Amino acid sequence: MWFRNDLRLDDNESLHEALAHGIIIPIYVFDDRTFKGVTRDFGFQKTGIHRTRFLIEAVSDLRKRLRELGSDLIVRAGITENIIGDLAAEVKSKWVFCNRERTEEEVIIQDALESKLWALGQELRYSRGKMLYHTGDLPFPVSQTPDVFTSFRKEVERFVKVRAPKPAPERIEPFEETVAIGNIPTLNHFGFEELAPVEKAVLPFKGGETAALERLSYYLWESNLAKTYKKTRNGLLGGDYSTKFSPWLAAGCISPKRIYHDLKRYESERGSNDSTYWIFFELLWRDFFRLIAKKQGNTIFQLEGPKQDDVPAWSQDEKLFQKWAQGQTGIPFIDANMLELNRTGFMSNRGRQNVASFLVKDLKLNWQMGAEYFESQLLDYDVASNWGNWNYVAGVGADPRENRYFNILTQATRYDAKGDYVKHWLPELKQVAEEKIHRPDTLSDKEQSEAQLRIGVDYPVAIVPTSKWSKGKKSFKPSRAPRSRGGRQRGTPQFDF
Repeated sequence: MWFRNDLRLDDNESLHEALAHGIIIPIYVFDDRTFKGVTRDFGFQKTGIHRTRFLIEAVSDLRKRLRELGSDLIVRAGITENIIGDLAAEVKSKWVFCNRERTEEEVIIQDALESKLWALGQELRYSRGKMLYHTGDLPFPVSQTPDVFTSFRKEVERFVKVRAPKPAPERIEPFEETVAIGNIPTLNHFGFEELAPVEKAVLPFKGGETAALERLSYYLWESNLAKTYKKTRNGLLGGDYSTKFSPWLAAGCISPKRIYHDLKRYESERGSNDSTYWIFFELLWRDFFRLIAKKQGNTIFQLEGPKQDDVPAWSQDEKLFQKWAQGQTGIPFIDANMLELNRTGFMSNRGRQNVASFLVKDLKLNWQMGAEYFESQLLDYDVASNWGNWNYVAGVGADPRENRYFNILTQATRYDAKGDYVKHWLPELKQVAEEKIHRPDTLSDKEQSEAQLRIGVDYPVAIVPTSKWSKGKKSFKPSRAPRSRGGRQRGTPQFDF
């Protein structure tokens, strides 16, 4: 049983199938290409320190849970197809089971392993355990997935039921092979220093199924936060404004079907409203991006995107990009969000939409640079969701209606009216008056002195004058939630769900 981005026992379709065929040998491989490699075009470290730490914790938790059921988890680091191929030959297994991945780099590994197994007379058996919906239940083949989310939503919501999650096994027979179990690598193995907790972080995200189920229980049942999700989801500070399920979903520590069915139980016991529906709505977006990634193939990674039309002459100015990446733009709302990302691996949905728009629409930089930087830094990086969202922001997605621009000043004053979030991450601005907190480039010498701040010394000169957003440039506004379930408007995807 080859665990991949499905680090859980509950509702793990591939594990369920494997157990039906006999005694299993569970294995996880920290693949060198993922954990020591670089991103495809711009050479950022492919898996940064925050996600690496989270995945180490998730694998440790998976091993613990398997041991509690009588089994264990073999752990290796290296080249996946070589390690699993050699193990399959050594123990003379019949099959290798896994949940299928759909994007290029993951498919290359799948195909290489499948070839090795064929040479041994063995078979790679795939399951589809990543999505809310089973692809076989959809009212269209994957190749005909609608390019517009609204059309997709209407078809699946009307005609398709979400299958019940498969329960976690109660016991797993131990394997008797004399195979070295292997140690779980530390951060040092991947060239990182050990991480100290970040007190400013919205949550102390801990990897693993145990933490994922605890978060689900907390959000639905202990705190009753699901009833207000739609109203609070654009918050910036604290752990309760959105579900924060995304890191555990990305690593497969929790199943979207488990979230959905617990949510339906919550609705039946405590009532349903627009907020509970909106949580389901975000799960739909995850499925949509995954299906689009399969349908559109490698175009989601290309400059022209799935649309494959002419694109602006985006720059690849490295110095300008580094100011964005390191939170040194002189635009507090952008800088605060980038600092949060760099220090914790997390950024709110509102922040992600704004920093992405700023990179593409205001700095005129190549959107792929931002997408790859997110791939490196994000705790909750998911291939399809990350690249699908960047396609949309850049206007290269398959949806012909997509053209987003965020007025950064309007967004900042709307979602961080008093500057609490900015001051949380940029304490050098803590003495700046509320009316100027998002426009420090307009501070007079006297105002700088009163704020104990010197622009260009204590805080960078703005690389885009904030006056740009005071001249009537309209900001993108998300569609509102519907008044009833029969009248959904389009809405926008939630990066950090």
